[in-house]
Amino acid sequence: MDIETFTTFLGWTSVINIAVLIFSTVLLIMLKSKVAPLHAKMFGLKEADVYPLYFQYLARYKILILAFNLAPYIALRVMA
Repeated sequence: MDIETFTTFLGWTSVINIAVLIFSTVLLIMLKSKVAPLHAKMFGLKEADVYPLYFQYLARYKILILAFNLAPYIALRVMA
């Protein structure tokens, strides 16, 4: 695999992951009152404890996208 192919791969994985992040964020915002009780029952938590976990999930996912997709993509684009 050459650098150009890897750069293209990282670009597309960045686009897909950012789309999943946006989709997850929109769904959690719109359906928060319906999914929070379900997740609370599934994991044995209080419903009030579930809301911060949603934001931790979104924040960690965003950091992983930046660290493993977007930053290497930008570095390879700068190098080329």
